[in-house]
Amino acid sequence: MSQILSLALNPTIDVSVEADMVRPTHKIRTSNETFEPGGGGVNVARVIHELGGNAEVYCVAGGVTGSLLTDLLDRIGLHTHIIQTAGNTRMAHMVYEQSTGLEYRFVPSGPDLSAAEIETVLDAVRRASFSWLVASGSIPNHASPDILARFGDIAAEKGAKFVLDSHGPGLTDTLGHTPVYLVKPSFNELQDMVGADLDGESCGEVAAELVAEGKADIVAVTMGSAGAVIASKRGTFHLPPLKVEVKSAVGAGDSFVGAMTLALADGKPLEEAALFGAAAGTAAVITPGTRLCIREDILRIYGQMQRAVARLFPVPAAQ
Repeated sequence: MSQILSLALNPTIDVSVEADMVRPTHKIRTSNETFEPGGGGVNVARVIHELGGNAEVYCVAGGVTGSLLTDLLDRIGLHTHIIQTAGNTRMAHMVYEQSTGLEYRFVPSGPDLSAAEIETVLDAVRRASFSWLVASGSIPNHASPDILARFGDIAAEKGAKFVLDSHGPGLTDTLGHTPVYLVKPSFNELQDMVGADLDGESCGEVAAELVAEGKADIVAVTMGSAGAVIASKRGTFHLPPLKVEVKSAVGAGDSFVGAMTLALADGKPLEEAALFGAAAGTAAVITPGTRLCIREDILRIYGQMQRAVARLFPVPAAQ
């Protein structure tokens, strides 16, 4: 298995609670409180770890909350390299409203990283050994928009494959500025990037254009209940969704990236890797709160998706 380094420049502590009803002014009594280490890069590494892959997360953490994040990461046995910073690690909150089944998510922007702290992270990644580098999540406050492209350049210098999953400047100022092997925008992130409304067909066209322009070898667009669109030099295809009861959307995109990256790193064909990613994303949404996908669910859903795809695209009988 290939060594995968997952970069977490802006991690979180994900706090999940349940409440009967969310309303203003009144004190809201909550239950079932959980604390999980989170943020894009952390979640990607957690999913790879859950699936038995070889991953390490390079995680920026600071303050009292940074100590809590380090402790949470240690508890799950994730191979972690902590880079200390001055600012407090952010805490995100998810409230599940029992009376309606709605989920409320409150996500702070996180601490600033100084130029010196960013250079410390860059130096740490330069010294690391890896064959895949995943940059997932938002870029820190006031960081240069090209910060992820700089990490992509380090991956290129090492001959490693660079995987990108970000939004806003993290997406627009990285694509086309450094070699990207796989980029995974959500449907809404892709719309924001092109500045236009898209549908399933035009989404596939935009993904194919990004590949044709050399901005990424593979573009995987996750579309929630509409499935996913995958584009590469070999063409574009749509992965249909599997209908499930959605309990929480937390970490679904990260789960997709983690599982797909692991499958590609293990040499799986693109179609299988994308299906594995979709299975992990689906497994995440059936898991309540901030807990991520579970291996047994991923494998079960992957099997279901394989059978569904085989029915849609049957192999012709031998003549």
